[in-house]
Amino acid sequence: MTAVRARWTLTLDEPVVEPSKDLVGGKAWSLWRMRSLGLRVPPAFVVTTEACAAYYAHGQTLPDGLADELVAGVRLLEQELGRTFGGTERPLLVSVRSGAAVSMPGMMDTILDLGMNDEVEAALAAEAGDPAFAAEVHRRFCGFYGRLVLGCTEELDDLPDVATVRRTVADDVAEPIPADPWAQLHAAVAAVFASSRSRRAMAYRRRWGIPDDLGTAVTVQAMVFGNLDQQSGTGVLFTRNPVDGAREPYGEYLPCGQGEDVVSGRVTPQPLTHLAERQPAVHAELLTAAERLDAEGRDAQDIEFTVQHGELFLLQSRPAKRTARAAVGIARALVREGVLTPAEAVRRVTAEQVINLLRPVIDGDAASRAAVLATGAAASPGVATGVVVATADEAAATPGSVLARHTTSPEDVHGMIAAAAVITEVGGTTSHAAVVGRALDVPCVVGCGEGVVASLVGRTVTVDATTGRVHDGEVPTHAVDERHDADLAELTTWAEDVATVRVLPDDADAGPELDGPVVDGDAVAPEELEDGVPAVPPGTRAVRGAVFSTPAGTRAALDAGVDTILAARRLPVLLTAIAHQDTAGSTP
Repeated sequence: MTAVRARWTLTLDEPVVEPSKDLVGGKAWSLWRMRSLGLRVPPAFVVTTEACAAYYAHGQTLPDGLADELVAGVRLLEQELGRTFGGTERPLLVSVRSGAAVSMPGMMDTILDLGMNDEVEAALAAEAGDPAFAAEVHRRFCGFYGRLVLGCTEELDDLPDVATVRRTVADDVAEPIPADPWAQLHAAVAAVFASSRSRRAMAYRRRWGIPDDLGTAVTVQAMVFGNLDQQSGTGVLFTRNPVDGAREPYGEYLPCGQGEDVVSGRVTPQPLTHLAERQPAVHAELLTAAERLDAEGRDAQDIEFTVQHGELFLLQSRPAKRTARAAVGIARALVREGVLTPAEAVRRVTAEQVINLLRPVIDGDAASRAAVLATGAAASPGVATGVVVATADEAAATPGSVLARHTTSPEDVHGMIAAAAVITEVGGTTSHAAVVGRALDVPCVVGCGEGVVASLVGRTVTVDATTGRVHDGEVPTHAVDERHDADLAELTTWAEDVATVRVLPDDADAGPELDGPVVDGDAVAPEELEDGVPAVPPGTRAVRGAVFSTPAGTRAALDAGVDTILAARRLPVLLTAIAHQDTAGSTP
């Protein structure tokens, strides 16, 4: 069976022809990939990025014809599952998920449990034999819809029941949550489109140089319930450790919960061993699927899954966001495993990641003498010192501060980008704070305990996110030498074979290897710099100085035809050069 393409939507029913990731987004593409491999995935269809572009082109309204295509897509889900959207017997509920072509974890909105109303709650209660479960699903849906679609600013997660959530939303936004499932679906799709241009999404794209006009696809997928009973749960599995790159499963599992509970960080989940001990067959099936996805994807994978009444469902698989240390370790491991060539491996690591990896580390003796104010799980390693602030806006206004939160949400991303480090009171190593911290390579310690924020605000602390400790005051650090790191040394050797420029150590021993004069960028007066980079005279063969070790300086030297750069740290310069030559189409 092939994918069925309408104007604005695409089915993902085990297609033979691979859909374009630019058209369907990373999330829907991963569903196609997993279903094509025969893995168990809840059925879904996708509203394409073209529909998102049309939504903005026509004054933020759904394009003509999309409503009819949404009906057609839902009918396919109903046929496959024998359920009815808005039905009073065997009701179908769906999730409405964002999915950009470029992975942006936690940046855009997802609405779960959509299709709920009073009649559907009664039908779900009868089917499950558990009115409390159905009421909880309804309460969760009202919270998602009220916050993400209607824009309610009140805290809804801890409200006790549906009636209270509805009343709070209506009082705040003067608009009720609709009972019509189709009205819910149309508004949710529009809300996900709109979230692609939220402050947090735009801040993330600026941080990584992602174009602002990519938009998002919207995946509409049949719900499975990790909160159904004690044989149900939800979790996240990394096929390789995203902190240090070790070849081992890494993740967490939350019994009787939904995925949002894990990602939000409101609840601290159990280690994956919890699933292995209680449902060994499910755990074994999960690991088998993970190995297959790791091999097929030729990279470490971040896998979201749900267990519903003892049955495993995979919801997403994507290349895992990882720390700089893990990026280097995974690249080397994939070469050893014969998955990548050395030339491919060096293109999996960025110059910025290596620069982050070479950040100073805490002196062991100094750490043993420094008072420990808090401890938690090391989610994204590194060391940073700064004054603790309690809001993302404060962190954005004072770059280099330490952001401390009860738990982070997508609304905190602009502050996380500016912060030197992030601390949370609750949440595990697959929570929003942990995943985004690794994506940004910001030191992050999670799950430090209730009351930590109040005890730290205004204090200068040193966050050692390698050990998970928060120390009082400024703790001395020492520099890291790339030549003494086995991972970086091997990567440097590989990069030398790929880069078209020679990069030598900037020390006295390099002199005899050079022919002719060397332009010293650090000797150029500031007023002679253009965009922070000195002009390179025609015919210059070699340059030196910290300015030419920056990405802009390296690119300027290459564009001028320089064939040798002297740098205190060689690997970041080599990786910048490789990326630049690839962009220029001069890959050897």
